[in-house]
Amino acid sequence: NLIVRYPAAAAARPGAVKCVSFVGAHLDVVPADPSTWKHDPFTFRREGDVLYGRGTTDCLGHVALLAEMLRCLGEKRPALAMDVTVVFIASEESSAIPHVGVDELLAKGELEGLKGGPAYWVDSADSQPCIGTATALQWKLTAKGKLFHSGLPHKAVNSIELAMDAVSHLQRRFYETFPPHADEARYNFSTPSTLKPTQIECAAGSLNQIPPHCTVQGDARVTPFYSAAEVVAAALKFVEEFNEAAPTLECRGPASRYVIRVPGEGGAEEEVRGRVELSFDGDMNGFRGIACDLDSPGYKALCNATESVLGEVKPYSICGSLPLVKQLQEGGLDVQICGYGKSHVYHGDDEYCLLSDMCNAMRIFSHVLTALHNESKQE
Repeated sequence: NLIVRYPAAAAARPGAVKCVSFVGAHLDVVPADPSTWKHDPFTFRREGDVLYGRGTTDCLGHVALLAEMLRCLGEKRPALAMDVTVVFIASEESSAIPHVGVDELLAKGELEGLKGGPAYWVDSADSQPCIGTATALQWKLTAKGKLFHSGLPHKAVNSIELAMDAVSHLQRRFYETFPPHADEARYNFSTPSTLKPTQIECAAGSLNQIPPHCTVQGDARVTPFYSAAEVVAAALKFVEEFNEAAPTLECRGPASRYVIRVPGEGGAEEEVRGRVELSFDGDMNGFRGIACDLDSPGYKALCNATESVLGEVKPYSICGSLPLVKQLQEGGLDVQICGYGKSHVYHGDDEYCLLSDMCNAMRIFSHVLTALHNESKQE
């Protein structure tokens, strides 16, 4: 990691805004397959206003933007009333490399000096303030049934049907318990909280076999007005409800059952009960959602600067997720989010950004620094 500080003027008196920081621009990028790109992803290429290459949007374009801002400050040497700090992050894309990125800086107290003013997380897109993100929870539901010939379905517990009904129950109970929140409209969230399947697989076999197990995976995207722990606890409860109700569930057709009796050892019948298990994967702490402080001087400065440069300001929130921003907010930083690449090419082929967008971003940051400098002087 690299932390660069442009200090306040020696004669400056501490005001309401003691510092302004720019965090989030990271030096690592996601992988790219050259065979699927029109241009070599690892060779920078300019075509008029378009800048191609892996990282132009996420996030080396922002690294270059902030480096240029620092260069301008170093050349012009304005006497500012507050410190300006830029934190370049060594690792953001890979959670497999622990204790390297901004989380470690926070844990070691390296960001304590950023608590006196807004901390702009410069790693979103589309040139407008992003004021809210969602918590991302990855889940896996495993349905366990009983294998049998499909011509005798009454002697099987169909794990695919069991999984389908379990997911339906889970979704219905989720949307009852976590409906659209009143604050989502205020923050312009594009969607409310959602829970949905994204992948499914079952035991290998022939088409005339009813599979004994099936796994459905998916994610929940939870707006920041609900807690991750609350959602996980509720989802586990919903699955247990389903398991307890298995004997009485209305199944899929007259020969489909989730509890059956089969011959056991010695001729006595034994009960076979279908069952589902739910688990949550990954680091639930790393991708928690955030609602930015809309009363912050930093937020107001960003909105005013955006409107001044672009002619309009349209703050938005999405149920995408950003790593670590919630931890920074809980650590005492006034996190505000912005970015100037293109969201539709994030992690995609033929990634690009526009030079004009980055130039406008430089103007926006100049307006932000001027506004916060003036506010600090007035205190």
